[in-house]
Amino acid sequence: MSDAAKSSAKSGGKSSSGSGKKGGAKDYKSLNGRQKAAIFLVLLGSDVSSEIMKHLREDEVETLTFEIARLDPIESDIKDQILAEFQDLMNAQNFITSGGIDYARELLEKSLGSQKAIDIINRLTSSLQVRPFDFIRRTDPSHLLNFIQQEYPQTIALILAYLEPNKAAIILSSLPEDIQPEVSKRLATMDRTSPDVLREVERVLEKKLSTLSSEDYTTAGGIDSVVDILNLVDRSSEKAIIESLEEDDPDLAEEIKKRMFVFEDIVMLDDRAIQKVLREVDAQELAKALKSVDAEVQDKIYRNMSKRAASMLKEDMEYMGPVRIKDVEEAQQKIVSVIRRLEDSGEIVIARSGEDEMVV
Repeated sequence: MSDAAKSSAKSGGKSSSGSGKKGGAKDYKSLNGRQKAAIFLVLLGSDVSSEIMKHLREDEVETLTFEIARLDPIESDIKDQILAEFQDLMNAQNFITSGGIDYARELLEKSLGSQKAIDIINRLTSSLQVRPFDFIRRTDPSHLLNFIQQEYPQTIALILAYLEPNKAAIILSSLPEDIQPEVSKRLATMDRTSPDVLREVERVLEKKLSTLSSEDYTTAGGIDSVVDILNLVDRSSEKAIIESLEEDDPDLAEEIKKRMFVFEDIVMLDDRAIQKVLREVDAQELAKALKSVDAEVQDKIYRNMSKRAASMLKEDMEYMGPVRIKDVEEAQQKIVSVIRRLEDSGEIVIARSGEDEMVV
């Protein structure tokens, strides 16, 4: 989708106009950006619209599909106004490309009036904002690792802070073990980074500069960021990083651990939560996961199974014989992923240490 079309979808996205009934608002002025974008796609026809959707994110496709499904028959005057608005956006974008924002504003004011010109320019410039390191987020983690692993820990931490947690986890676990804790510490203690520093890091990485349309300081990193990443790295890397942080900065390590969930923390779940988890876990994976844990964890699992199921599980563990630590950790990680998914969906509650919550 063009930037103009995307800006149409974004504008008014927070508006609740017409959200209470099928088809949204009947009046053009009460349509929000999503509804306008949905109508515009319908007007283009299925062939063209399907090509546009190939260039959208999954969440954008879902949103627009939902809006299209809710549309009532579109009145002709609304069709004309939406097409005219899109044409104005396209013209403004072409003016910006050819002569800059001031040039575009001048031409639009002459043809559309001052207020409408300002509205169009504001919508387009907000849609053109690019987050720092946008080009890096589209890079394969293995390629990026080769590119950044010789950088200072602070620089690596800054880059990881702007990556999706799953990509950052791949990179962090692949870094040399001696710098993993330092990168994690830098990431956890990071607060605000000035645009000048971001530009300098991008320049050092010899990449095309991302356009920072705002000079506002951007917030990234912090403890939540490092927790998201550590929750996704392999158990060996996770343990090594936490142990090193405990020696270097015990308070920081304790704060990170409070927000993390590892397999042994399953004892913090109540019986109903454990039973819900067990219903979604493969028996063989559970048997492997319990091979290297202490009796407290095993007993907690056994108590939430029928006597027959617990007996069969113990037999599976006995007949399984020796299991590689890597396989045990992978099985534990799969179960932890199930637990986190159930917590995210609100189906279970994890009573983490240090929290003083009331669950009602």
